[in-house]
Amino acid sequence: MNNPTLDKISSETHLNNLLQQCQASSPIIDTDYVHTLRKNAVAQVKELTLPTKKDEEWRFTDLSELSQLEFSAAKTEKVAQNIIDSFILPEAKQSYIIFVNGQYASELSNVSALPQDVYVGNLSNLSDLQKDKIVNHLGKSEGEKDTFTALNTAGLTDAAVIWIDKNIVVETPILVLFLAVSTDTPSLIQPRTLVIAETGSSATLVEYYGTVTEHCLDVKKNNPYFTNSVTEICLDSNAQINHNRIQRELGDSFHIGRSTITQNQDSHYTCNEINLGAKVSRHSLQILQNGSQTESNLNGLTMISNEQVADTHTAVCLNHPYGVTHQLHKCILDGNSRGVFNGKIFVPKAAQLTNATQLNRNLLLSPKARINTKPELQITADNVKCSHGATISQLEADELFYLQSRGLNETDARHLLIDAFAAEIIEKISLKSLQQRLTQCVVCQTTEV
Repeated sequence: MNNPTLDKISSETHLNNLLQQCQASSPIIDTDYVHTLRKNAVAQVKELTLPTKKDEEWRFTDLSELSQLEFSAAKTEKVAQNIIDSFILPEAKQSYIIFVNGQYASELSNVSALPQDVYVGNLSNLSDLQKDKIVNHLGKSEGEKDTFTALNTAGLTDAAVIWIDKNIVVETPILVLFLAVSTDTPSLIQPRTLVIAETGSSATLVEYYGTVTEHCLDVKKNNPYFTNSVTEICLDSNAQINHNRIQRELGDSFHIGRSTITQNQDSHYTCNEINLGAKVSRHSLQILQNGSQTESNLNGLTMISNEQVADTHTAVCLNHPYGVTHQLHKCILDGNSRGVFNGKIFVPKAAQLTNATQLNRNLLLSPKARINTKPELQITADNVKCSHGATISQLEADELFYLQSRGLNETDARHLLIDAFAAEIIEKISLKSLQQRLTQCVVCQTTEV
């Protein structure tokens, strides 16, 4: 029988240990603002506890395995250039930056294809003017405060920064690659990303979380690590960001990420999110529409198997008239895996003439796979067009029969149907090479079905 008092003490002890690891390193730029930001986050962590299944927002995601491990701050690791080359997309050959275990690897990065009015790098290399202006963005749009966001800020040492000046259209995709190097001892890795798109600017971003051991399957290496990431994206009026977030961590790792998007009037944001790896993963995406005629499109695919747990929480706040949001999130679950989807769309009284749709579609490949889905609409405006829904299904027997009647065996027929289910999301990614790599990953995983 669980003892709530002992559980709380254990949670607080583990959180204090994580906080000590966060404070072990000094920031790259120790300005008064960064110092205050870290100090306030430390104070906040001390008032919090690790979430448990007793917390409403975490009741389907069990973090007990994570809380049993003693993590140390990730150390600097060297990665060979030939390993990096395998990750670089042909469309972004000279427009990528690399972080290894959360630390900027300038010698592996290459941004020579980007225009002068675009900064892609880390905090320390910002211009003096940008360092002065960073206080208006860094840590300002983290969204709802939680334990893991506060931990990331408490340990803020560096960050990937993408800064696009006014009216600049970046034709070349920008790749931000966060690589983890697992070691014999559990390590804590805390990536941070800040994207600032000024008025009238436009860019395509690939935010990629992976490991130097490239894989498609849920491969366990008995070298657990914990990636705790925070991403802030700020779009000024009439700016446009096409954001592709790929998570392919090792099969015994933990990945918890938060992305907060702030949009001003007439801005357009698209997120194509793919979750394939990690033993336990969770991504919380919050969008704040701070102007009229703002559009947000969310496309997601989660594909897990064995004992994996993948949790997606989204919240879209349409605070002004003529706001638009469309969301389609798909899950493919096999083995004993568990998927979680909780999507919220808020339409207050001021958000008249809003157009919002939300759909979660789930494909269960095993009788032991589980999905907990909860799409939500909270509407107080009276002149809107909104809809939401969720479906849970298995492979249809008549569809399998039809394909087999056309000469396919049962295995190939199953693979074809699974691939088609996933393709609707993958094909929304504009980069063909990334489409191909992700499609191959789906093929790898369906081979094990």
